Order: sequence, then structure tokens, then C-alpha cells
Amino acid sequence: MSTFAKRERLLLADLLETAGPDAPTLCEGWSTRDLAAHVVVRERRPDAAGGILIKQLASRLDKVMEEFAAKPYEELIQLIRTGPPRFSPFNLKQLDEASNTVEFYVHTEDVRRAQPDWSPRELDSVFQDALWSRLERTARLMGRSAPTGLVLRRPDGQTAVAHRGAPVVTATGEPSELLMFVCGRQGSAKMELEGEENAIAKVREAKQLGI
Repeated sequence: MSTFAKRERLLLADLLETAGPDAPTLCEGWSTRDLAAHVVVRERRPDAAGGILIKQLASRLDKVMEEFAAKPYEELIQLIRTGPPRFSPFNLKQLDEASNTVEFYVHTEDVRRAQPDWSPRELDSVFQDALWSRLERTARLMGRSAPTGLVLRRPDGQTAVAHRGAPVVTATGEPSELLMFVCGRQGSAKMELEGEENAIAKVREAKQLGI
């Protein structure tokens, strides 16, 4: 049975292929080639991927990223489609689903929303619930660097506290949009912000809300 992670993986690969290697993305400074290299390195080079979170390993990550970005673009796309190698923990279905559903959804939107004619995807309620479940569990981590208190709220009223503090900004939208928001894509996320004007401005301008 297909999983959300697998579906988003294949959609991301298709979008990257269609866009070509030099198209823009929402990841600052990254072209589609850079984004493709990032996805491949994350799954296939755990010795370097730690640099995503650990500053001391960042230089090694940059070097390995450059090596992969220099590969033929078609090869990178194929590596994304075929998925992680056997030895990778991402090859375990449960871990793949837990770790990659959000990863691939956000990067798919990084490609889509960087295009001038993009329009929101129609996502079914089951997928939205799956995204909300992941957002609830990681809200504090995703919002730990927010410059104000931050509450995430679905249209049905369900809430998750992403950052404690005052004043409080409440972001209301579908889980898919709230994820884009807390992942630093505030400018392209379709949701509403409530709170003091200055606090909202700080949240909108923050380069990073969490990890």
C-alpha cells in the first residue's frame, strides 16, 4: 500500500524533473539542483547529513552537497525516485513515513510555490489529519525560535502551542499551510495571523521559527 511519504517522494521527483536543474525554490539560495542534492545526501550520506542540525558538521555537509550537486541532474532525480539504499534507516516503512511525510511535502511545495503561477493543492482530509498529527507532536520544536508566543490553530478549533511567551500570535489555517509557516515559508503560507500588529510583523519577518 502506498504511503504519504512515498506519494510525496514521487511527486517531488516529478516536479524537480519538470522544472529542470536551474529553477528557483523557496529554500533561500537553492536551485532545484541544490534541493535535489540535499534530498539525496540526507538519505544516502548519514555521515554528512548530520550537518543539517549540527554546526560542527556543516562544512562536511557543504562539501558532500557540492559533490552530489555536480552529478548529472537526471541521476539525482532517479536516486530520489528509487528511495534510500538498503542500509539506510529510511528504508524502514514506519520510519520513512514518520520522517519523510513532512520532509517531502514541504520540499514539494518549495518547488511548486517558487513558480509565479502556482496555486494551492487540494489535499484530502486524511492527509491533512496526518500532517496535523505530526505538527502536534513537534510543535514546540518547530516553533522554539519564534520571537513571540505562537499558537497554531486548525479551522475546526484544534490548537497546538508552538512557543510560550507574550504577546501571543495565533496562526489559523489548514495543517498543510501551518507546516509551511513554521518551516520558515511564512511568505507563501495561506493562513491568518491574529495578535498585536508588532508581534505579527516579528513573526512574519523571522528567518527561522524552529529547527
